[in-house]
Amino acid sequence: MKNLAIATVASALMASTALAGSHAMEAKVGVILGYTGPIESLTPMMADSAELALKEVNDSGKFLDGVTLVPVRADSTCIDSAAATAAAERLVTTEGVVAIMGADCSGVTGAVLSNVAVPNGVPMISPSATSPALSTAEDNGLFFRTAPSDARQGEVLAGILKDKGISEVAVTYTNNDYGKGLSDSFIASFEANGGKVTLNAPHDDGKADYSAEVGALASAGGELLVVLGYSDQGGKGMIQASLDTGAFDTFMMGDGMYGDALVEALGADMEGSFGAVPWSQGAGADAFKALTDAAGVNGESSFTRESYDAAALIALAMAKGGEATSAAVAANVLDVANAPGEPILPGELGKALEIIAAGGDVDYVGATNVELIGPGEAAGTYRYYTITGSAFETVDFR
Repeated sequence: MKNLAIATVASALMASTALAGSHAMEAKVGVILGYTGPIESLTPMMADSAELALKEVNDSGKFLDGVTLVPVRADSTCIDSAAATAAAERLVTTEGVVAIMGADCSGVTGAVLSNVAVPNGVPMISPSATSPALSTAEDNGLFFRTAPSDARQGEVLAGILKDKGISEVAVTYTNNDYGKGLSDSFIASFEANGGKVTLNAPHDDGKADYSAEVGALASAGGELLVVLGYSDQGGKGMIQASLDTGAFDTFMMGDGMYGDALVEALGADMEGSFGAVPWSQGAGADAFKALTDAAGVNGESSFTRESYDAAALIALAMAKGGEATSAAVAANVLDVANAPGEPILPGELGKALEIIAAGGDVDYVGATNVELIGPGEAAGTYRYYTITGSAFETVDFR
């Protein structure tokens, strides 16, 4: 597929100009993620992975006649739309970024898109905003994502329960766009498979006590508790309260619950619990692991592959367009992301730049087997895992 697209990687030192890549010496790329908030244990690895791609491009010496890509971080908080909007405004108006790698959580991503990206014509590529509502957001062709929509995740989670013969569950979800969208998607698929949800109840992040929420879910019953929340906040709190009260001892978890900190804290009491998270396998995933291992970056956390891929797509789209501008990114993301072209894996960005400079086409495979479909989002695969011996163990990929 070769369509128009967008991305997240640039801005000139002279923010008032269009920044022709051949003449600008520096182009800034926003990296807006929740460095504080309910996924703060995950975002440092995501940022490191994105910046590793930008460094790879810079180190190649082959990007737009010597233009240097400069990442600029900003805190989305994951949950505070006003704070995320202010952070994104700073990136655009003060720092002069021409593209944004991010945001991360769905609600703040939608806020940044509508309040900052669209009014300023700045493209975004999110590595982790998965709400189905973003598929139809008014984006003027400026929004893309390397993680699949939760419309797909809901089907995957429901399929896992069907395979395990589990037909009755209670559900709790974080009370925001991400949680509600994933809950709706999961329940629709689960009920279509003949399953029954005893109670579907939201929880708020940041509370000290979740016993009331857990009590209601326990009264409703179910073979296990489905937790569609965040590993550093309410989702973890719901699991802790369930374990403390004996309400539930087995949990199925959505992608926001995947984090090393969770199993370090509670894994010994969660034996046999399971879930799914966007993940990939194959040559691209292997190349990414080798690259991150060599760089001293923890690439085995969630959404690190998607972050590397988002930043790489931004850079390659700019190269394809011949300049470090928002317009170049928007016009070329899908071109470099999809066939036809020479397949490009992590660690091969310099090779890709050579091909593009010679007038050739590239098909960026990346760490996640990138294929952008529909309005510019990933088809994606999921890692189905179980918690065994206080660690995540892969069952299969779906």
